[in-house]
Amino acid sequence: MKNIVILISGRGSNMEAIVRAQIPGARIAAVISNRPDAGGLDFAVRQGIAARVVDHKAYPAREAFDAALAEEIDAHSPDLVVLAGFMRVLTDAFVSRYAGRLINIHPSLLPSFPGLHTHRRALEAGVRVHGTTVHFVTPTLDCGPVVIQAVVPVLADDDEDSLSARVLVQEHRIYPQAVRWFVEGRLQLTAAGGVRVKDETAGLDGWTVPPVEA
Repeated sequence: MKNIVILISGRGSNMEAIVRAQIPGARIAAVISNRPDAGGLDFAVRQGIAARVVDHKAYPAREAFDAALAEEIDAHSPDLVVLAGFMRVLTDAFVSRYAGRLINIHPSLLPSFPGLHTHRRALEAGVRVHGTTVHFVTPTLDCGPVVIQAVVPVLADDDEDSLSARVLVQEHRIYPQAVRWFVEGRLQLTAAGGVRVKDETAGLDGWTVPPVEA
């Protein structure tokens, strides 16, 4: 059984998707937020999951917050730490502590549009496709090895809200899949700095790369 710790800052919809997936061999050991008012904490409590708060406002510096956060995470013996809408930039020391077992989801097709306001920037750039990426976290923001991506078309009448909503649907598909692959031991970091999915059989007829299994 693999222990999963999920970090959130708000409603935690990706956290909910992972919990609801009921991934075999995975135990959601805790949901931790840096905000006491994060809506996702209530969901975690209702599911019988340990819900904890490490309020970043209580710490004078990022390093002190990250140290307290790591202490709380480690209390749950995590095999994997999942960032699910966790809106804090983490220090290099924190990222290195969980190297190879810290993943994030980003609402763009990385390396395009790292950082914030991805949907607005995609629309302003006039791209024809947009999407979402699950990646391992490295000290360089939004630049870690890609695990899986899902693509959505950008429609002529899209605005930020409509594009965001369509991307979010795909986030809820691919994040549980990435966690499942990790739990199954199928994610292999390559010497070239990429990710290989063991026994992957990728087709050419889908929008998700690699494809989400049924």
